[in-house]
Order: sequence, then structure tokens, then C-alpha cells
Amino acid sequence: MSFEGKYNAKSPAVKRLMREAQELHEATEEYYASPLEDNLFEWHFTVQGPPSTDFEGGVYHGRILLPPEYPMKPPNIILLTPNGRFETNKKICLSISGHHPETWQPSWSIRTALLALIAFMPTPGSGTIGALDYSTEERQKLAKKSLNWQCDTCGKIVNLLSKNSIKKPITEEEQTMLKTIALKADDSPTSDVLFTDKTTNVTESEILHRTNVETMTEENADYQQPEIILNRIETMSSSNDLFWSILIASLVSAIILLILRRLFLV
Repeated sequence: MSFEGKYNAKSPAVKRLMREAQELHEATEEYYASPLEDNLFEWHFTVQGPPSTDFEGGVYHGRILLPPEYPMKPPNIILLTPNGRFETNKKICLSISGHHPETWQPSWSIRTALLALIAFMPTPGSGTIGALDYSTEERQKLAKKSLNWQCDTCGKIVNLLSKNSIKKPITEEEQTMLKTIALKADDSPTSDVLFTDKTTNVTESEILHRTNVETMTEENADYQQPEIILNRIETMSSSNDLFWSILIASLVSAIILLILRRLFLV
């Protein structure tokens, strides 16, 4: 696979993706990922269902859509194979996905995203975007059906994983990430439930207290309004008094000057 001449070789995203494509060139028994022949920013991946879970024995295929700003911004992950944990053909909500750029770390990679996806498959959906909570029986049926699932681009996905490769050890950073990273429940209905419960649990005394506060506020506003008007009237009155005082003083001064002038002229 060669993208020579198609992309800007100086672009950080292109450099990073070319390096990751080389690192992930060989499939493992856990996962496989590769960019499309004509698009370095769209990858297809296949992961093995985690052992000792409802997904054991299943093989799951999906797409990874990478932004031009990668790795500074996270990828979007879409599952294509029915699995009972994530909706198909919909961007799923993970802390390592585009739904949560605030939790993404540039040091993470496509391999990191695949490991996180495998680790999250057995966890509860909890109302997260793109999450499903199928029963164990339904998920096991889908796991068996997945072995015959085919991608229009990649072919039969069960053939994409390697059965002979040595499992690559998880790095310390990846282990830390898998322990700390968590699903984010956007638009979770629990938020609405909590809000409703808090609203209905307001006691009568709290309602009376709020009413009294509002009444006192209104009374203070009514009381302050005429007080402001009186202040304005007093200010205007003071201004008028000052004007007349100045005018009278000016007239008196003028009369005195006239008298003095006549006296000196005589």
C-alpha cells in the first residue's frame, strides 16, 4: 500500500498515520487495522471478542474515521458488525472517540483505541450514545453469526485476524489508560431522572421560603421605587434653589454697583 505523492509528507497527521500503518501492518489474534487503499484517513478494523464474556468467539468489524488534526484530535469509531453492545453504522461514544476530545491524549493511537474498544465491550451501556444492552443469549447468538459476516471492502472478516502471531504486550501507558479511561454517557436519561426527583422532593417549607423571598424582593423593589423618585425631586429642588440664589445675588451686586457709580459721578 503506497500513498506516495497523494498526501503532504510534511503533515504531522500523515506522518503519524503512515507510521501507525506500518506498525499495524501485521494482524494479531486480537485485532487488525489498515487504512483504505484510497484514503489514509479512513481505516477498517477487526477485533476479537474478549474471552470469558458474552462476546467470546465473536469477530467484530468497523471503521475508524480520523480528523486532519490527528493525533491532536481523536478519531471516530463505527461498528459495522451486529454485536449487541454498540449500535451499528453509528459513531459510538467513548472517552477515546470524537465525542470527547477533552479526554483524548495525542500519545494514544489506533492500537490504543482498539484495545480500549475490546475492553469496553463487556461493560454496561448505561445510556451512552450508540450503546446497546442486549441479553447474554442475544449477544452469544450474534457472536456466532459474526463469523460469517463479510465487509464489502475487506471480505470475510474472520480471515483478517492472525492465528499464529505472537501477542504484542501492552505497554505501561496503555495499561494505565485501560484502567482509568471510562465511557462517557452523553444525553444520559439518568440526568433527567435526577432532575425530576430533585424537583418533586422539594419540601413545603422550601416552597414557602422561596415564596417569601420572592415576595420580599418584590416589596423591596416597590419600596425603593418611590424613594428613588423622591430623591430625584429633592435633587431637582436643590438645583432650583441654587439657581435662584445665584440670580438674586447677581441682581443685588448689580444694584450696588449702580449706586456706587452714581455716588462717585456726583
